[in-house]
Amino acid sequence: MLKNRLLAGVSLLILGISSATFAQTAPDAAADADTLQEIVVFGRGETRQVQAITPMDMQIAVPGASPIKVISKLPGVNYQAADPYGAYEWAVRISVRGFNQNQLGFTLDDIPLGDMSYANDNGLHISRAISSENLGVTQMAQGTGALDTASTSNLGGTLKFKSADPETTAGGLAAVSYGSNATVRAFGRIETGEIDGGGRGYLSYDYQHGNKWKGQGEQWQQQANGKFVQPVGEGTLTTMVNYSDRHENDYQDLSLALIGKFGYKLDNISDNYTLAKAIATAYQAGRPIPAPYSTPDDVYFDGAGNREDIIGSTQLEYPINDRLSLKAMVYGHHDKGMGTWDTPYLATPAAFGGSPISMRTTEYTVSRIGTVDSLTYTLADHTIEGGLWFENNDFDQARRFYGLGINSPGRTADEFQENPFATQWQYAFNTKTYVFHLQDTWQALDKLKINYGFKSMKVENESQTQRYTSASDIINGSIDTSKGFLPQIGFNYQLTDEAELFGDYAKNARAFVSSHTDGPFSTTQSGFNAIKDKLKPETSDAFEVGTRAHVDTFEAVAAAYYVSFHDRLLATTVGSGIQGNPSALSNVGGVTSKGIELAGTWKFVKNWSLYGSYSYNKSTYDDDTRNGDGTLYAATKGKITVDSPQNMVKAELSFDNGMLFGAVSGNYMSERYYTYINDGKVPGYMTVDLSFGYRFQGGGWQRDLEIQGNVTNLFDRHYVSSIGTNGYTVSDPTGSFQTLQAGAPAAVFVSVRKKF
Repeated sequence: MLKNRLLAGVSLLILGISSATFAQTAPDAAADADTLQEIVVFGRGETRQVQAITPMDMQIAVPGASPIKVISKLPGVNYQAADPYGAYEWAVRISVRGFNQNQLGFTLDDIPLGDMSYANDNGLHISRAISSENLGVTQMAQGTGALDTASTSNLGGTLKFKSADPETTAGGLAAVSYGSNATVRAFGRIETGEIDGGGRGYLSYDYQHGNKWKGQGEQWQQQANGKFVQPVGEGTLTTMVNYSDRHENDYQDLSLALIGKFGYKLDNISDNYTLAKAIATAYQAGRPIPAPYSTPDDVYFDGAGNREDIIGSTQLEYPINDRLSLKAMVYGHHDKGMGTWDTPYLATPAAFGGSPISMRTTEYTVSRIGTVDSLTYTLADHTIEGGLWFENNDFDQARRFYGLGINSPGRTADEFQENPFATQWQYAFNTKTYVFHLQDTWQALDKLKINYGFKSMKVENESQTQRYTSASDIINGSIDTSKGFLPQIGFNYQLTDEAELFGDYAKNARAFVSSHTDGPFSTTQSGFNAIKDKLKPETSDAFEVGTRAHVDTFEAVAAAYYVSFHDRLLATTVGSGIQGNPSALSNVGGVTSKGIELAGTWKFVKNWSLYGSYSYNKSTYDDDTRNGDGTLYAATKGKITVDSPQNMVKAELSFDNGMLFGAVSGNYMSERYYTYINDGKVPGYMTVDLSFGYRFQGGGWQRDLEIQGNVTNLFDRHYVSSIGTNGYTVSDPTGSFQTLQAGAPAAVFVSVRKKF
């Protein structure tokens, strides 16, 4: 039935577009469409592997899609999500060249976003930082990010997001979308145009609401963005403020065994409170769990993620003289977050409702303020640039429990909660970040450019216990990451006007994080005391070399890389088992990654373009993993690293004649492991997405009007998408470890956009 409805909807939309096409003529539009607007831009002249995604690619994606979804077509990028838009943060995963998300770096308009992990202690996800309609160019550096990138987590690549600048002409944009799962999205932006004094700005607002594609629950958000650009003498002062409010009911984490027994649509039982109470009561009484379930973890009643953020910055770019220019920015970010889970493991006290279930939360607030400043000096063939990044971050984290009623819950998971009946623990963390960098870009010869420099970083982490229920919850102390010299060097050599060579080397380090659910503070006081003076931060040495070709109708890049990753961190037992010591982070060896990446765009005939990429990556553990006393924890030597597919192929066929436009894209990846000894894996899969639309060409109401259709997972494939949502495990011979998310089925969306 779904496929029939899908094909019928696609056919009707195509028929309507085709009829409109033959009913009108637009010779000017067709004449102006001799070449397609660039979607993927290859890094001409760069000394490292770099590609950029233009706003055009965001426009033809599903409205409201995460920018992370759009960059997934780039070589070496492994993207996964559990919904069609990549908006459900618990399940969104990105890894590049074997490095997972918390080992990459992310910025928006030079503002650090941290590692964009779900319970991020020092940033926020890009989908909350800005509306997708307001994004400009997104730049991906797969191997070594630029020295001036404000990140202390980028062992591997970096993603630099840029917001679109305000228009010089007054006007605006209105857009509305509707599609599968009763999803509606409305977006509006008002442009001031250039006003007296030369300034220009915009304000925008969007609202998105939809049901989950399985189970019960909603996922909704609202955002407001503002940006203003003001000339100041010869310079520019840019101010931006973005607000986000997001609430999303969870999808159940699955295991291979659960998928085999119940299928991919197994989910929380939010519509059956009676059954949820029966499961909890049976577990707590030691009786069998009600059939067909076997454990209290097979299904939960409900869970959700709630996030409210405000982030802003003011940046001055000013030429001090003909040779020296200044770039200075101050930024701030405040986040209120709460992850909720209705747990069958702890009953609600009678005074608070008496249910056999209670609501457990992890709550946090992030308050960051920082500055990113740099000076650039040009002297003969040298461009010398240096800068400083400082950030002070106060992160408060707590674990609390809230009561549920005996007859009805009385609470909804996708709201911020009040009046807990217990606080298990609460900590105040402070992180101070100091990063200095200095680099020179030297035009050594007419055809040879060399870039070299280094960065120094010091990150100070401190924990203070605010509340606790037992002595094991106390964790006080400090630890720091100090790396004085992290060098980087690269070159670009122009072979001809159409071809170039590039190569680079970089050493990077990942700072410790301040959190009780991750990092060195995710243990007891004795565990922390045992590691604080000997724990080393993770570091990497990355080498890459490649070539680019640029001709009239063809652009391509080929790159090869080798990465040595040192002092991998993993939570293992500290000391011997008889001592009864807790688990804590330990350095457990290294990882070696090597591979190749190929990508190209061919405009093979007027209005048509073909893009494709292939990447091969082999990332393996260098050592067996051992506990703190040297005993074997896991025989990992030579095993493939978790969540690193060895083969990925992406392809996209695009058409745009100024009126009709569309693209069909395919994404294939090979199998992935979720266990360290490689006995647990999910099979490879391929999905296909389709987009198509029509731009009206007349005047009046037709002016700058577009209609667009999108179909995700066109052939309705069933597959495991995200892995590692509950972490990874050493071994899973029975397939019972719940750390998998199902990919979303086929979904259809129709959008209308109007500029004015």
